[in-house]
Amino acid sequence: MGQFFSNVARYPKYLISIIAGGLVALLEPLFKNRSNPFILIGLISSVISAFITVYFVLQAMTNPINL
Repeated sequence: MGQFFSNVARYPKYLISIIAGGLVALLEPLFKNRSNPFILIGLISSVISAFITVYFVLQAMTNPINL
């Protein structure tokens, strides 16, 4: 039974490593070309947009509208 729990404990680490690897693979081309001002503006606006989206989603989850 101990081996079962050690196997289950590995899955969150695997998930985090897959997500981190995917983000690195997606963002690496943008960071290589960050000297281009258009890419830099797009990168900054994407990060701000992501934070705003996460904020509104969390706000909606914690303060649901009762119809």
